[in-house]
Amino acid sequence: MSKKIIALIPARGGSKRVVNKNIRELGGHPLMAYTIAAAKKSGIFSRIIVSTESKKIAEVAQQHGAEVPFLRPDEYAQDHSPDIDWIFHLLNTLHAEKEDYDCFSILRPTSPFRQPETICRAWTAFQEDSGVDSLRAVEKCSQHPAKMWYVQGRRMSSVISNPDPQGTPWHSSPYQSLPEIHVQNASLEIAYCHIPLRQRTIAGKNIMPFITNEYEGFDINLPEDWFLAEYLINHELAHLPEI
Repeated sequence: MSKKIIALIPARGGSKRVVNKNIRELGGHPLMAYTIAAAKKSGIFSRIIVSTESKKIAEVAQQHGAEVPFLRPDEYAQDHSPDIDWIFHLLNTLHAEKEDYDCFSILRPTSPFRQPETICRAWTAFQEDSGVDSLRAVEKCSQHPAKMWYVQGRRMSSVISNPDPQGTPWHSSPYQSLPEIHVQNASLEIAYCHIPLRQRTIAGKNIMPFITNEYEGFDINLPEDWFLAEYLINHELAHLPEI
């Protein structure tokens, strides 16, 4: 029996570092339009819902084919609001309307180079693992945490250390000799709906990696990220989903 999955696209209106980034134009269209297009063309979602407290963002989302069945309450749209708050509220609201689904996928609009094929690849992998609670996109670290430090006054200590006390300290070892470490990116997450509803977490305990390729996991958070995205597009080094 096939599982029913919905796409959840979070798009707050209060972005500070890149003002109005979710609806700012990139490559001729609002940034969030590329995530909506990729979700639609993947063909896997029963619904594509944008979660926002902004009427303007809601209007742009609907113009590009997403649903905004209700606005996100302001208390779940603050700078420090965790994802679990708006997801829990959204899934519970749908449940009250007798709209229940097996799984959800978080697709953040700040990853414009995520393709429909990226989403399909992740969904296939998720369904093939019977013991998983959630899937999260990751990529290999470019800056290794073994070379990072906690600074405490006039001293500092390594974030992670070589477990072999006789071995070379990891902070003094070549990158190539260190254990391979991955960092999460913002391109996608998939989980069963019962995980946030029963456990108040969006990930659960059994989390599987989804390793993104090339620029699938590229995330726009800072002004320099925006300039780099434009450079990649203009020099055909990365490609946006078709709209």
